[in-house]
Amino acid sequence: MTFALSQKGDRILFPWKTRENGGRKLSLRCAIIQNNPKVGDITGNCLKIESAARMAVAQGATLAVCQEMSIIGYPPRDLLQYNFLIEEANEAVAELAGRLADLDLTLIVGSVDFNPSIHGRSIQNVALILERGQITGRYAKRLLPTYDVFDEARYFEPGTAPLTFAHKGVKFALTICEDIWNDFSYFEKSLYPIDPLTNHPPFDVLLNLSASPFYVGKQRLREEMVGFLAKKYSVQAVYVNQAGADDELVFDGRSFHVDRNGKLINRAKAFEEDLLMIDFDQKAAATDAGFLSPQQEFWGALVLGVRDYCRKNGLGSVVLGLSGGIDSALTAAIAAEAVGPSNVTGILMPSPHSSDHSLNDALELIKNLSLRPAQILHIREVMESFDRTLAPVFQARPKDTTEENIQARIRGTLLMAVANKFGSILLTTGNKSEIAVGYCTIYGDMCGALAVIGDLYKTEVFKLAAWLNQTKGPTIPISTLTKPPSAELRPNQVDQDSLPPYDQLDEILKMLVEDRQGPAALELKGYSPELVRKVANLVRIAEFKRRQGAPVIKVTEQAFGV
Repeated sequence: MTFALSQKGDRILFPWKTRENGGRKLSLRCAIIQNNPKVGDITGNCLKIESAARMAVAQGATLAVCQEMSIIGYPPRDLLQYNFLIEEANEAVAELAGRLADLDLTLIVGSVDFNPSIHGRSIQNVALILERGQITGRYAKRLLPTYDVFDEARYFEPGTAPLTFAHKGVKFALTICEDIWNDFSYFEKSLYPIDPLTNHPPFDVLLNLSASPFYVGKQRLREEMVGFLAKKYSVQAVYVNQAGADDELVFDGRSFHVDRNGKLINRAKAFEEDLLMIDFDQKAAATDAGFLSPQQEFWGALVLGVRDYCRKNGLGSVVLGLSGGIDSALTAAIAAEAVGPSNVTGILMPSPHSSDHSLNDALELIKNLSLRPAQILHIREVMESFDRTLAPVFQARPKDTTEENIQARIRGTLLMAVANKFGSILLTTGNKSEIAVGYCTIYGDMCGALAVIGDLYKTEVFKLAAWLNQTKGPTIPISTLTKPPSAELRPNQVDQDSLPPYDQLDEILKMLVEDRQGPAALELKGYSPELVRKVANLVRIAEFKRRQGAPVIKVTEQAFGV
């Protein structure tokens, strides 16, 4: 196998466009290894790659490609500041190459490596080519994103040269994630001064190793963009993505292969590991396999987010408070799917202000989901104890939100106690609408290790719950879906005593938070200046709460948190 570095000169016009290439079919079987790595578990990640590589050879592959940073896991963040970890990764890659020397296989892995130059940052994000027991090629990522959840320029020195390699007579261009996201003719605005594919040495197949975080609708953008590049350069393209979740980030997999007309040939599984075999002489399907609906995407991402958070932290069971409301009901359903209903404990904590229907709804939910038997902890006496203790300080002042917050903090303390005692993880159940405007109690209902639905607006929570009942049968009680939302912290309380109707609030929040619109744009939508100022101010003053909240599983383009 040979590989070539960049060649300076005018833009290449890709004269091989008429070849398929040149009447010759690209007869070659390649395996996409779509793995779910664990950040920092270099040994475990290499063992998974080795196992998948051997299965790929057994199925006839002579080329296998893993995702970006498949050796160390993504995102490693400040682990990259430990040189010994980089050394371990290098040693592990060399050992992996040696263990696979018996196979007729070229394997491409993503890793980190020291910068060979004395200039710039000390490490690089690299793709390494392994064959015959040796590392025969090295490519350093050229475009380092610093927007959204990315901070790669903090750690890495960018590469400066493209790389092509030949395998079985086919020329491949090797790229890493962001390297293909700056085409000057596809995107209206360029984030970088270069496009790594411009003036690239000739190639037949574009390979891209990615660790691309999920948000709803992103897969359509990926396939359209990669399809555009394939058609533009008249080449096939293979996009390899990570599957799995790490803290707030979900990686949805769905690696894919498109032909030189940009048509989808094959796509890997969503939200799980996969070994996808692709043949370069395979024709595109007559019809696209289709995209998942927003509800299917939300569900798959949130289930995976909870499952991997528990698994990668070594925790097998979860605890959450069940109020009888829609948020805790949906969170419980996601948890039951993620870790199994027998590993989910719902705690009911009725106060004097709790309604009978809320208690009954929570009990019905536990039955529908087959959760562990309900645990009911009455908090009236604890509330009265707080009242007596604080009476000398409060000096007969009238009750207000202070006492309401005490109720939430009592519940938070009890939930943390149960989680601690049984070695479980506490899930917090607040939605994006509440978190945005601070309609939540810090150290109370915000207690927990993971905010499961914290990136879903209230209206989206209702839609996902309705979808769940339609697709999986009666799960969330109908009365939970139809009754007015309420925190039940005082008699006859409903959310809209303090907030606009959720359909209005969520539209305002989306424009403020995700679309980054100002008050003038909102007023053009017909919202009063007073309402716009009120919501914007609530978002602003609630930032101190969000900074102390649990990590939010990111499922939209703009989530709170990292």
